[in-house]
Amino acid sequence: QVHLVESGGGMVQAGGSLSLSCVASGQTSGIYAMAWFRQTPGKERDTVAQIAWWGGTPTYADSVKGRFTISKGDAKGTIFLRMNSLLPEDTAVYYCAAAVQEPGASSYNYWGQGTQVIVSS
Repeated sequence: QVHLVESGGGMVQAGGSLSLSCVASGQTSGIYAMAWFRQTPGKERDTVAQIAWWGGTPTYADSVKGRFTISKGDAKGTIFLRMNSLLPEDTAVYYCAAAVQEPGASSYNYWGQGTQVIVSS
């Protein structure tokens, strides 16, 4: 079992910046990738950025490339999302997710509770 806790959401004006953090606890040794997703009411949850725990290049949604940066912390299971030049359309609940090696599991199988980001125009 892995438990994820996000923090850092809030309200900011368009053009501003916010940083989100996600800290995993529990069986973090099995984490092989982590990601940030976001969701607005009535819409599907979309991938924002992903990062593999060992090597590889982070990937980003086209809508956030050049503005958002995903990074890893020193502790296994800690990631950050630096969001610059925020736009009103970035308003969403942001979720942290972890892909953990488990029998029968594929892709992201653990999720945080989400943190609200509101960008005012």
